[in-house]
Amino acid sequence: MTATIRDAARPFSGGALTALLSPAPRLLALGEPTHGVEAFPELRNELFRHLVEHEGYRSIAIESDCLAALVADAYVGDGTGTLDGAMDLGFSHGFGASPANRELLRWMRAYNERRPAPERLRFYGCDAPLEMTGAASPREALTRVHEYLAAARLDLPWSPADLDALLGPDDRWTDPGTLMDPARSVGRTPEAGRLRLIADDLGVLLDAHAPDLTEATSPDAFWRASLHARTATGLLRYHAALADTAPGRLGALVSLRDVLMADHLNAVARREARRGPTLVFAHNGHLQRDPSHMEFAGRRLRWWSAGALVSARLGDRYAFAATAFGSRGADVPGPDTLEGLLSALPHDRCVVDPGRLAAALDRTPPPRVPADHTYAAFDPDATGRTDALVFVREV
Repeated sequence: MTATIRDAARPFSGGALTALLSPAPRLLALGEPTHGVEAFPELRNELFRHLVEHEGYRSIAIESDCLAALVADAYVGDGTGTLDGAMDLGFSHGFGASPANRELLRWMRAYNERRPAPERLRFYGCDAPLEMTGAASPREALTRVHEYLAAARLDLPWSPADLDALLGPDDRWTDPGTLMDPARSVGRTPEAGRLRLIADDLGVLLDAHAPDLTEATSPDAFWRASLHARTATGLLRYHAALADTAPGRLGALVSLRDVLMADHLNAVARREARRGPTLVFAHNGHLQRDPSHMEFAGRRLRWWSAGALVSARLGDRYAFAATAFGSRGADVPGPDTLEGLLSALPHDRCVVDPGRLAAALDRTPPPRVPADHTYAAFDPDATGRTDALVFVREV
């Protein structure tokens, strides 16, 4: 069996991965099985360089706050600010501390310095301004789109003072206690309900005046306003779910996060359609075509991942490459698991053709139960719904 499995694998390279993808995708999603292990963003950087230099890619989107990412994009695009500032302000979830993320921005900036504006690489965040313990205030997103429309001299029935009065102090919105206690959330107060209507109306105004707004400002300025409008609406929806007392509340929250991620990715795909494909990098659980699962607060949560939602819209123009690893210190996979079988291959890093791998196996391997609970082991049953599997023997 091992020899046949060996036939399904090639040493990792960007070309070896993209050779498995047909047709060429608009969004190529590279998952990571856990956060905080530099081997995977380093592998992502290597793949992105190949995609840019040989396959016409012009953008990357990572699992980080979409609004914070505007700071990082301004740095890589035209050198606004400093690299240190982009790392401090351009990432969420602690990802600004990653050396691989720093190298990604440094390389993108160096690449862009030699290119005209239309050919420069863009950096996106595909996550909403959410943390595990709560969500951001909608103030920034709502204020930015209001400012954009006001500057265009549209007749708006709400003033900045009106918004401030409805929003109130930001710490009411960002209270981490709301995750487990819906009574502490302001997401269903009369003021929050009014803000949801305003956010919806602002988004409709953007859509209704898109031609003249784009001409009067710029396509990039309109894109940023639309991003803020989409984020404001999503945040207010999320805060409303935080205030819900229904039994399915936690499941609704994780589902809403992936819906927001899918909305951002679909918008990125539309914006980048004429420039080239986009590489997406996030946890496997966000990018897979299968439903996601999580045990949280004594409940088994199940929801459709952002990748499944995007794939439903893009079809075969969405491709998903999962990643998995073998050993991490004393955490060694059992020899009969998929990771154990792949660890016997001669490559430290390899790209595996899922179809040929499935044909080589005479049975479905048992799922790995890792010692590290932060590692989501690859589900052997998902092989047929994955376009490629990237395996790292040891991290």
